[in-house]
Amino acid sequence: MELYSPLTQLPKPPSDLSFSSSLSPFSHKTHLRSPISRHPISPFRRISAVAVGPPQETPQNAPNSPQRLLKELEERKKVAFPKKKLPSKRFILRPPLDDAKLAERFLNSPQLSLKSFPLLSSCLPSARFNNADRTWMDEYLLEAKQALGYPLEPSDRLGDDNPGKQFDALLYLAFQYPSCERTNTRHVRSGHSRLWFLGQYVLELAFAEFFLQRYPRESPAPMRERVYELIGKRYLPKWIKAASLQNLVFPFDEMDRMPRKDREPPVKSVFWALFGAIYLCFGMPEVYRVLFEAFGMDPEDESCQPKLRRQLEDVDYVSVEFEGKQLSWQEVAAYKPPQDALFAHPRLFRACVPPGMHRFRGNIWDYDSRVHVMRALGYPLPMTDRIPEITEARSVELGLGLQLCFLHPSKYKFEHPRFCFERLEYVGQKIQDLVMAERLLMKHLDAPGRWLQEKHRRLLMNKFCGRYLRDKYLHKFIIYGEQVQDSYEHNRRLRNPATTAVNQAIHGLAYTVYGKPDVRRLMFEMQGVPLILTMHFEKT
Repeated sequence: MELYSPLTQLPKPPSDLSFSSSLSPFSHKTHLRSPISRHPISPFRRISAVAVGPPQETPQNAPNSPQRLLKELEERKKVAFPKKKLPSKRFILRPPLDDAKLAERFLNSPQLSLKSFPLLSSCLPSARFNNADRTWMDEYLLEAKQALGYPLEPSDRLGDDNPGKQFDALLYLAFQYPSCERTNTRHVRSGHSRLWFLGQYVLELAFAEFFLQRYPRESPAPMRERVYELIGKRYLPKWIKAASLQNLVFPFDEMDRMPRKDREPPVKSVFWALFGAIYLCFGMPEVYRVLFEAFGMDPEDESCQPKLRRQLEDVDYVSVEFEGKQLSWQEVAAYKPPQDALFAHPRLFRACVPPGMHRFRGNIWDYDSRVHVMRALGYPLPMTDRIPEITEARSVELGLGLQLCFLHPSKYKFEHPRFCFERLEYVGQKIQDLVMAERLLMKHLDAPGRWLQEKHRRLLMNKFCGRYLRDKYLHKFIIYGEQVQDSYEHNRRLRNPATTAVNQAIHGLAYTVYGKPDVRRLMFEMQGVPLILTMHFEKT
């Protein structure tokens, strides 16, 4: 007689079996076999739960099925709380180093080696060069120095008071663009990015000063086109090849056969970093020499000419230094102001402020507004001049320049094209970019160039530059034309670009009259740029 148990009626896996509370009278040693089941019950399997009550099965599609309710809950979680894409590991912040390790790393870094050159010291690599770095320098550095026109002796033989002593190290970093093999090390990658971050603003300021003095009657729009035609991203491979540096940038590839997307970004990175290194070691005159001699740039070439436009007739006089001739790059690079000069950059001031501004002395703005503007900006600065007449003349010229900074183009643009702030705005925008870049490099010694670039962009956005002027309540002194006076006073969208341009023109005037230190004073002491926008940057 074949024995049956309630357990053998349903051929289910052991996980789906349910047991009644009334135990079977048969012995536990009975071997249960089912001809259909493929999973025999092992005698060693433990019973993890005992159901109290008769076995009940609920179909999965039933309204109150636990499986169905759990499935619906999972679907709702997916909709309400979508799974966020985790950031890459390289973007996840690492825990900060303790004070002892951080102090040891900074003290052993070459960035703190030059006390007398803080900007140059901040652009040195954060660690000492290894054997791979020395191997590249021994193999390629002489070729780079010969192409750029420098002596072949090692620069470290120079004295400690000469910034050119660090030229070999910075020149090596300039050629290590992001996709090359040697940028796997952090100090090389970060050092190169900090150099190109500085070099782009050095180039912009150099060409702004050169073209303002070369074309004294031209508006800034054609000048910007000339600059782009010379150092635009698509034209830089031509200059790298003209200086025979393409084999150092692409030692294993032929540059002419490479696609643009693979050729232009490395060349641009190397070109910018190269001029950042030259500026730090030898200054702006050497930047002009390398641009026009080593690379052979010609501002009069047909490919560098701006597009034709209807130019307003300029009936006013220009300074005697610019009348009837165009200055060459040698005259711009080798110019040194006389000992008793009124300004830090007298020829650049004469190129931006026309001599005819003297006809406005004693007008209503000169009496009512100039005093308030100079008091808000801290002018005039105390200067030690041997002759009292020089101090008085500087104050007069400074007042005329400030009046030009507050002259909107809607006032005198059509009668006198240069009697507005456009040329001062052009040089002011470039000098404030360079001053902010130098400040960020010295403040953040451990930051890569791309992070500095983003912070620089956020700090000097146009909407914030106009706010600095409005915080000082200087926007009410802007002189508008009669046709746009009402619309600019009652429309913020029209007024904000004007306040930005005036603020940049003030920086340009401060640079031409007192030099770069006064631009730093206006940006970081009078206007408080980092205090306002550092918080905004961190929040966004």
